[in-house]
Amino acid sequence: MKKVHHSMLQGPLLFNIITYTIPIILTNALQLLFNAADLVIVGRFHGSICVAAVSATSAITNLIVNLFIGLSLGAGVTVAHALGSRENDFVHKTVHTALPTALISGILLTLIGIFFSKNFLLLMGTPESILPLSTVYMKIYFSGITFTMVYNFCASILRAVGDTKNPLIYLTVSGVINVILNIIFVTVCNMNVEGVAYATVISQGISAVLVVVALIRRTDACKLDLSKLHIYMAPLFKMLRIGLPAGIQRSLFAISNVIIQTSVNSFGDILMSGNGAASSLESFINVIPSAFHQTAVNFIGQNTGAHQYKRVKQTYGICLACSSLSTLFICLLCYRFAPNLLSLYITDSQEAIAYGVIRLTYTCLPYFTFSLMDITTGAIRGMGASFTPMLISVLGVCGIRIAWIYSVFQIPAYHTPEKLYLSYPISWTATLLRSPCPTP
Repeated sequence: MKKVHHSMLQGPLLFNIITYTIPIILTNALQLLFNAADLVIVGRFHGSICVAAVSATSAITNLIVNLFIGLSLGAGVTVAHALGSRENDFVHKTVHTALPTALISGILLTLIGIFFSKNFLLLMGTPESILPLSTVYMKIYFSGITFTMVYNFCASILRAVGDTKNPLIYLTVSGVINVILNIIFVTVCNMNVEGVAYATVISQGISAVLVVVALIRRTDACKLDLSKLHIYMAPLFKMLRIGLPAGIQRSLFAISNVIIQTSVNSFGDILMSGNGAASSLESFINVIPSAFHQTAVNFIGQNTGAHQYKRVKQTYGICLACSSLSTLFICLLCYRFAPNLLSLYITDSQEAIAYGVIRLTYTCLPYFTFSLMDITTGAIRGMGASFTPMLISVLGVCGIRIAWIYSVFQIPAYHTPEKLYLSYPISWTATLLRSPCPTP
């Protein structure tokens, strides 16, 4: 542990940040690549209607799951602070509190997803043509959501201690299995959306087992002993204090996306298909700011715990520059080849591809502004102040989007996909301008 621990608290920051972040980028990209395989495989063998059915579930799924994913971030920050201040007993208690919290969260989410999936989709105005397929996919997905919770909590702890390579290996193994199972279930077993859903659940189970085993095999304060699992109040309260606002922020983001998805649904399944494919491509773009966000949280978390505030400021500046420049480059590349990339998902509708290009025009090119905003909120959260970035996001991103959709977008002349997608860059830019500079 010492070698990795010192890489955050000592040594050249630029090199350490880049070498720490690259495995996170690859991990997130592979995870998305394997998730995109669901859409690509089911779309090629069963048409764009199945692409629309799977993509229609993403907004509501994120809304339900994100609150608990925020708690996993709280676990990581709690461990990072304790490592920085060398409180090994607190690290031990946090690790053994995190896993039971993940299990309880997963069971609760499973019950919600199985019993209320159809109701949620109906509230979003999901078209009758895809409602049965979307419901089946969502129920199967939530049946294995506990695996997702366990993986996220445990991977967050590994990253807090400086280990970003093992999560990459575990996601690679489970992702390859996911793709293989996708092909078998969809082509050999002739399943459609249920096939890719089962493949996702099985692969998530494998990644969860691998990351738990990694913690069990550790020899430092982060070593997991299943016989000592216990919910300790002090670590739990700190995880909640940091993670709950982060989860609320993520959920409110998801609420605005649910509203946008509901508006997308009103234009029909062809636009839904193009929107779903474009949204998947945007997820790949988001890999970079998301990775540097996690890096900022953990580096700043450890250095805040060690009271090394000069390194806190330097970390923020490096993450901000690296994230924004690399995001801008990827955005320009993605937009240049947008029709070709969208055709990987959609093979039976040029109109759907055209709709996907429209979305990318309004969301892809200005995405670097989101990157700047995301790193800033991550830096603030790494210092332990989670309420402030939540408030900024709620009032900025979510508030502006919702206000836009229920005012400007409702004007008949502006009730178009173009004006709907315009809410994204407007909300990112406005929120960035209102975000304070992190100061220890």
